[in-house]
This record gives sequence, C-alpha cells and structure tokens, in this order.
Amino acid sequence: VQLQASGGGLVQPGGSLRLSCLASGDTGSSNTVGWYRQAPGKQRELVAAITTDLATNYVGSGKGRFTISRDNAKNTVYLQMNNLKPEDTAVYYCRLARPYGMPFWGRGTQVTVSS
Repeated sequence: VQLQASGGGLVQPGGSLRLSCLASGDTGSSNTVGWYRQAPGKQRELVAAITTDLATNYVGSGKGRFTISRDNAKNTVYLQMNNLKPEDTAVYYCRLARPYGMPFWGRGTQVTVSS
C-alpha cells in the first residue's frame, strides 16, 4: 500500500486548505484512514479518522473546523481545514489501517499558518 498526501501549503490565519490522501495497492475492502499531524518538538497526534463505512472521529482542536471525508471510488481521503490557526502548523500525515497487518503511513505534507 502506498499513500500520497498532498494539498499542504502556506495560508494566513482564518484561511482554508484541503488535504488529499490518495491510496494505491491492496487497501482492503475495509479500512480506516486517519489524518495525523506533528508540530516541531511535539508528538504526532491524531486529527481525524474515517472508516470505509464513512464513520468519522475527530480529536482535539480541529473539532468544528476540520471535516474528513472520503471517495472510495477514487481511493482518496480528504481533510478540509477551515479557520486555520497558527497552532495548526505542522506536517500532516495520512495513515491507513486494515483489520489485519501493520498500518501504512504516507509522507507528510507541510501546513504552515502564518501572516
């Protein structure tokens, strides 16, 4: 399984970005894809996750501002981030977990929120 994250960039506070995570390979008929982020000097943390059945889970300060979604036909998971704050600055990673085996990580995409 390969995961390709994209969509990061530099945005001003209050702005929006949409991240994409494209999966290829044997993703399985059932999986959970999560978006994580890691700020400098901090541990990687879960932001949001979504199952194949479209059940979602949000963690932390992104609640109410971030929306995770997926297009199973395109093997792509999105993270819409609105009202971005400087503290959202981090490298964002997507992770795919199947009911069996080890999870897979994609390379991160940098999100910088700054004026």
